[in-house]
Amino acid sequence: MTIRLSLAALFFCASVAVAAPDPWPNPGEKGIRFGAYMDFGETEDAVTLEGIEKFEKLAGKRPALIASSSYWGEQSFPAANLRLIDRHGAVPLIFWSPWDKPYEQNKGPDRFGLTEILAGKWDDYIDRWAEDAREFGKPLFVSFCNEMNGCWFPWSGCFYGGRDGGPEIFKKTWRHVVDRVRAKGADNILWVFHVNAFPAENDVWNMMASYYPGPGYVDWLGISVYGQQFRNDRAWAFFQDLIAWPLKELSAVDPKKPIMIAEFGVGEFPKSGNKAEWFADALTILPKQPRVQAAVIWHERWQNQDGSFSNLRINSSPAALKAFRQGIAAPEWIAAPPRP
Repeated sequence: MTIRLSLAALFFCASVAVAAPDPWPNPGEKGIRFGAYMDFGETEDAVTLEGIEKFEKLAGKRPALIASSSYWGEQSFPAANLRLIDRHGAVPLIFWSPWDKPYEQNKGPDRFGLTEILAGKWDDYIDRWAEDAREFGKPLFVSFCNEMNGCWFPWSGCFYGGRDGGPEIFKKTWRHVVDRVRAKGADNILWVFHVNAFPAENDVWNMMASYYPGPGYVDWLGISVYGQQFRNDRAWAFFQDLIAWPLKELSAVDPKKPIMIAEFGVGEFPKSGNKAEWFADALTILPKQPRVQAAVIWHERWQNQDGSFSNLRINSSPAALKAFRQGIAAPEWIAAPPRP
């Protein structure tokens, strides 16, 4: 997907990027931006206009923020996806993940390990990715190495010594990557420091602040907040109980950065709890949080190894869909501007 440009064109693209680092130029505007990930396939990058429009019809509102992924194992930049999202009037959010095929969770570092990145092994790829991001030229959120305080992704701190250096290696890697991307002029990127609401290991070394690379390397704070996702998961929890302490902890990491609920959702498990009520609570509670300026619903369904299904789609049941549509219809939830 890489396109080579003349020096004049490169200068123009860099100029455009510098001129528009903030996708929402009215930070004082009341409300919360509606965002969504829309079940874009196994590698989370099969973005299509049909998929976006189908989701919008279900939700009854056009997302202002559309999320998808860019896995390092693909060794590519999602230029076509970003252009499609931009033409649709939304701002892209990319989960940029140093992860190799077959993209299996709960395994340790692969060839894209943090130590390999720090050693410069993947500098050429980082530089190419940055050049293409600069070439895109429009505002772009990037969540790099999300949920590092968990234990399911290969960049998680628990795989790098935990209390004996995991967060330090993560911070050094983050700074290395951001420095290289910025050196290529990709100033249109807004970097999202994206944690999980609850750590895999509940210890001081694994707290959110332990991984924070510093205010000069982060533009937004992000967090994943999920209810029950699996049939044999922990007991059903109300959204307020899931968000209260994690949001307080994240807010303390940096008192000034805006906050994004970078992922939120819950499965359909009628024997455990009421998904419609969970949606109603979440969509009422989030706009009342002054630091939270965007929230991304995770709309996906998948089959687990035991044959059960995890259905986080907003239309997993008629009741869930009705509750979601009613909640997201509130004017506090800001949509993408109407298409011309």
